[in-house]
Amino acid sequence: MKYSIAVAQIDSIVGDLEKNIKHHIEFVKKAITKKADIIVFPELSLTGYSVKDLNWDIALRAEPNKYFTEFLKLSNRITIIVGAVEEAVNFGIYNSAFLFEDNKVHSAHKKNYPPTYGMFEEMRYFSQGKDVRVFDSKFGKLGILICEDMWHISLPYILAHDGADVIISLTASPTRLSGTSDLLTSATVNHEQHRVYARLLSTYIVFANRVGLEDGVNFWGGSQIVAPSGDSVATAKLFDEDLIIAKVDPNEIRRARRFSRHFIDDSPEFTLQQLKNSLNRNSK
Repeated sequence: MKYSIAVAQIDSIVGDLEKNIKHHIEFVKKAITKKADIIVFPELSLTGYSVKDLNWDIALRAEPNKYFTEFLKLSNRITIIVGAVEEAVNFGIYNSAFLFEDNKVHSAHKKNYPPTYGMFEEMRYFSQGKDVRVFDSKFGKLGILICEDMWHISLPYILAHDGADVIISLTASPTRLSGTSDLLTSATVNHEQHRVYARLLSTYIVFANRVGLEDGVNFWGGSQIVAPSGDSVATAKLFDEDLIIAKVDPNEIRRARRFSRHFIDDSPEFTLQQLKNSLNRNSK
């Protein structure tokens, strides 16, 4: 089944759920008018990224509440994926993705690798997700990751073997300037990564990055939808809010996997056995 997926590249205000939700709804309604079937927002889009000790106060559960009323109402017309701080049933606090579909809200992914290097200190405020699996949407199998998760090659690999037609990354990537090139290094590196994953895994890659300035940190945007061929089919502006939309066509996945069989012929059983052998050797 073909469907359209939109990426809402937005700015968010730290800790202001009500204003952020209002802003989300504006983009959701815009995507509906453009006949999108799914809309994806960036990492921690409901709360802002630098929440720090606010995390307890703004954490939400994956259940109906006053903040989710409009999302649930609109989820009959479009599937909505947002970034949020989640309080799980064990009372742990997670950097999560919520998915709204057909009047229901789901905890679709808890970030597996909250980073602790450089400017990042997420492990001080968030627990670590312990699972990665596809979400069975009415539009097919969606693999959902959050930012740093995409830099751990095992996660997109697992999702592809779990049947993901689309791997979605909710992201809050800060701008990093380096070298002498006029090109934005952050954009170049990330966009190269998306093309490689798309080609190697023969899947669509959807990258939803945020924009704006927060606690002195600038976010660069450049959200992107990449086809299984490795070609970008939609790329957002740098530094400005934007809405991009592209078609997801299962025939493109079929074509990519039949013309280049590396993913079909891949053996996760062989990989698993070799990893076990390697771990056993290195533990001695």
